[in-house]
Amino acid sequence: MPKAFDAHNPPFDRLAHAEVEDLRARLDIGYAGPGTTIVAAGKASESLHVIIKGAVEERDPAGELSAVLGPKDSFDARAVVHGAADSDFVAAEETLFYMIPREVVLDLVRRNRGFAAFFYSEISRKLEAIAREEKTGGVDAVLRARVSDARPRPAAFIDGQRTIEEAGHLMRERDVNALFVRDGDRTGIVTGMNLSKGVVLGRLPLETPVREVTRFDLVAVEETDFVFEALMRMTKANKRRLAVTRGGEIAGVLEDIDILGLFAGNSQLIPGRIDRAHGLDDLRIAARDIQSQVDLLHRQGVRVEDIAEMTSDLNRQLFARLFDMIAPPSIREAGCLMIMGSEGRGEQTVRTDQDNGLILARAVPADDLARFRRDFSGALADFGFPPCPGNVMVSNPVWSQTVDDFLAQIRQWVLAPDAESPMNLGIFFDAVAVAGDGSLLARAKAQFVSLMRGETAAIAHFAKAIDQFPGPGGVIGTIMATVGREEVIDIKKSGTFPIVHGIRSLAIEEGLTETSTVERIARVRQTGIFGEAFARELVGAFRYFSELRLRAQLDAVRRREPESERLVRPSQLSSLDRDLLRDALRVVRHFREIVRNHYKLGLF
Repeated sequence: MPKAFDAHNPPFDRLAHAEVEDLRARLDIGYAGPGTTIVAAGKASESLHVIIKGAVEERDPAGELSAVLGPKDSFDARAVVHGAADSDFVAAEETLFYMIPREVVLDLVRRNRGFAAFFYSEISRKLEAIAREEKTGGVDAVLRARVSDARPRPAAFIDGQRTIEEAGHLMRERDVNALFVRDGDRTGIVTGMNLSKGVVLGRLPLETPVREVTRFDLVAVEETDFVFEALMRMTKANKRRLAVTRGGEIAGVLEDIDILGLFAGNSQLIPGRIDRAHGLDDLRIAARDIQSQVDLLHRQGVRVEDIAEMTSDLNRQLFARLFDMIAPPSIREAGCLMIMGSEGRGEQTVRTDQDNGLILARAVPADDLARFRRDFSGALADFGFPPCPGNVMVSNPVWSQTVDDFLAQIRQWVLAPDAESPMNLGIFFDAVAVAGDGSLLARAKAQFVSLMRGETAAIAHFAKAIDQFPGPGGVIGTIMATVGREEVIDIKKSGTFPIVHGIRSLAIEEGLTETSTVERIARVRQTGIFGEAFARELVGAFRYFSELRLRAQLDAVRRREPESERLVRPSQLSSLDRDLLRDALRVVRHFREIVRNHYKLGLF
């Protein structure tokens, strides 16, 4: 029976073959009937248990159900490694489990750092250790990619009889550095460097036919070939560029820098495309490239917060360029374009919705404003930014008005709030300026902070939104109960939102200017509301929820099911992810209690 032990189940997949065989040799199998306490709170355990069949309930010292564990889940690492369990583990039904002796676990923890990461008590340390172990996965993924994944540039052709000067102009017009040259029955390739060398070093006249500086030893690769085949051909032929064929016809050119981009992304090229954009069609391509980077960088193992930072920077450049293109002079001179919500916090990766607004120093012609509202929001929708369900967009007059009217709007939200006011204020507090006169936004934010300073009741009312979605305590209880069925968890409502909104409330109270959640956590920690260790755990939980959310978003994009972009199915998570999810939700539960107690939300 121990031979059936699944060594691919995390964290055992981190063990070497010999370590697995040693573990299997020392395994035992146990049984517990319904209601049997397998590991008791406050007690050490002589074995790590891995469930084979059945279900085990985890109950906190108050008897509250924290989780229901199922097959392949293990318990309890704390009781084995750290000396005592935090909870009772009770068989919910007839349950079979593997029993790994404590001394075997401790020996593996000492010898294998990847395996040891699973047993850290802090989620932040677990995630850091796991990330270190997984850093090497990207190269293989790139080499298994297809040539088309490297985004070859479209082919541009010129006749061999045309002049060097004409070739140079065509390169600039097409924004390319290489042209395919047709000369009778042969086809070659010429680059900008070939033209320069011909003129500067070869002292050729500009009227010289371009075929004179063209290389006709073309090497090609089919767009469906693997990237490693392209690398092999580049190496053998000593080429930096390959013709890319589609069905035998030249369709593009692949450069070594494109393959480099598969490893590191081509994000450095996108700002140039945005700057050189001549119209909305060019910006649409840039917007598509930004989103392609998200998936690529995630597959390379880049941290979600780094992906979000890069995406936010590029999106802000895109919004600013679109503003320059679309806004009439009256709005460019008097307006401040702001982005809000997750985009403002720099935490958006896959596009979810538009959260933007316009503050005007003075009234502008009504026709100019109406046209800008329509065209700006419409262009973003065309680029793939879904309209905001809450209508927080430039196209909504509430979010595009003069600064004086907007200040009055903020006063109303603060002093005479309705059901939407807390969320409107929360979204606005995350705002950053991306184009125009940023002092207009600074003035509006200063008034908001001034209105809220010392208004404990108003801030508490604002903070109360942390309870608008079901508490994570209930979610924890359903995580494993849903395994085997197709119930889902809304990762935004259960994990991300309580952290974002809770820390946002505390940041408003302190009048902080930081916009990112991680930066706000660091600043709030300095006030003493919670300590450094919990701040680390809160950041770790937030990062883990962000990682789960991004996975769900990319999966939703691939499936063309945008409605599922924040949903996680526990049955599809590994046992390691389910363990991390439970840890992260425990952190959220603790944080909600901190916020509730701080603002005495129980009195509302």
